[in-house]
Amino acid sequence: MAEGLRERKKRQTRQYISDVATGLFLERGFEAVTVAEVAEAADVSVNTVYNYFPAKEDLFLDRSRGVVDRLSRWVRGRPDGESAAAAVLRELREEVESVSPRVGLMAGYARFMRVVHDSPALRSRLWAIGQEVLQDLEQTLREETGAPGDDPMPALIAGQINWVHSTVMSAIGQRMLAGGTPSRVSRETLVLLDEMEDLLSEKVLNYAVRAAG
Repeated sequence: MAEGLRERKKRQTRQYISDVATGLFLERGFEAVTVAEVAEAADVSVNTVYNYFPAKEDLFLDRSRGVVDRLSRWVRGRPDGESAAAAVLRELREEVESVSPRVGLMAGYARFMRVVHDSPALRSRLWAIGQEVLQDLEQTLREETGAPGDDPMPALIAGQINWVHSTVMSAIGQRMLAGGTPSRVSRETLVLLDEMEDLLSEKVLNYAVRAAG
């Protein structure tokens, strides 16, 4: 269905406020900028900002909304004969090999990570997002395998898969923050991915293999 004029204007307004806020945070740091200052710079009211972004942290981590179901999307999209863990490893490798901005392999990511590193509130919010990713993946694995609610395996496997993803994302952030280039960090992260896969047990690597047909 085509996007209506009202929806498009709301989307554009939301994006504009987010962009203005991000610019201020990158320039001055997250803690130093108030929501009122964001509203003034974007030429909107404080209420308008809060209508689009319930919390100040949402202004800077707006794009993280698409991260929560990332692992679940990869698992659901796996082909016949591929396990849940194999699907995530494959998708992560493809992102890293292609030096994708979606995993932080881009110029300017170090500035983003510096703001996060210097803000306890943003670090706390990122941790909470990580917990949402984990819970979402566990639910997906239960649905994909038909495991009952008292079966601990979906939670255990989700924890292992999420460990791979979160460790890779953290490593990329740290290496970019330390001055690494996207291409160099990509090469280093591919080595890390191989090492992490070697640490996963056969039980994890062969869990939730999609049956043919």
